[in-house]
Amino acid sequence: MVTEFVVTAGEQPKRLDVFLVNREPKLSRSALQRLIEQGRVQINGHVVKPSQKIKPGDSIAFDIPKAEPLDLKGEAIPLEILYEDEVLLILNKPSGLVVHPAPGHWAGTLVNALLHHFQTSGSTVSTIGGKERPGLVHRLDKDTSGVMVIAKTDEAHRALSAQFKQHTITRVYEALITGVPKKGHGLINLAIGRDKKERKKFSAHTARPKESVTEYKIDHRFGKLAAHVLLYPQTGRTHQLRVHLTSLGHPILGDQTYGGKKVCAIEGVEMPRVMLHARTLGFKHPSTGEFHEYTKALPSDMEQVYHALNELTPPPGAKKS
Repeated sequence: MVTEFVVTAGEQPKRLDVFLVNREPKLSRSALQRLIEQGRVQINGHVVKPSQKIKPGDSIAFDIPKAEPLDLKGEAIPLEILYEDEVLLILNKPSGLVVHPAPGHWAGTLVNALLHHFQTSGSTVSTIGGKERPGLVHRLDKDTSGVMVIAKTDEAHRALSAQFKQHTITRVYEALITGVPKKGHGLINLAIGRDKKERKKFSAHTARPKESVTEYKIDHRFGKLAAHVLLYPQTGRTHQLRVHLTSLGHPILGDQTYGGKKVCAIEGVEMPRVMLHARTLGFKHPSTGEFHEYTKALPSDMEQVYHALNELTPPPGAKKS
């Protein structure tokens, strides 16, 4: 299917492949370069090179062939299962594990691990998410660790999805952030969506803002260097917590996408990843209606950073060890 659009006024001249990679975040720059070289991308009706500079008023047409998903296979990737019955499964996702297959990550994902688990245990899995997202009611970013619920039947999937949509799910996150907010407790109400210019990011600078609300509480201060906060998202937008904390001027430690390189280390303490953990998940069980809640404490990598930050900020009068 061919898509056509006109470069808007105010867009700075830049390479075609650079422009498109921000507009089409699901495609890598190398994939876009191949499409351009195959003649599938044209400017003003002409086949061009990836290095061609675009400018306001240019008409761009591109044809992205429909991707044929791979035949996904189960992989014996260890899962930390917190609870399981005939209709759902609760697990603790480790950081570094991609949740579902996508270009560049067709294997080694949580879905591959789940397929292996269900195949070996003889369990069913919800089909609502399609072949690439079986059982996935929600997701966590690759670097985010924490509690997730997986639906094993279509009925459970619909019931859980409805709770997420109605914001009746109990969710608590923990994060280590740079600096310390002035208020110890607050509500961040900032509509966000995909950024107009940087298509891989989300922000308030968007053509399609969606209501986004996050409550936060400071749990511990590391002097003025950083803070440990508890987060209570009232909506579930992509990158919501990361964008909201950045909007306060206190991006999550390790989040180079929204905070830059300066948040990747503090006083020699390096961040192994984005310091965000999905601590608690609570919901009504799809079959019984009973309230279930699961909590997983900070993983070891975040604990180590927590203690290292404490060492940097001893109590008044104490000497650093």
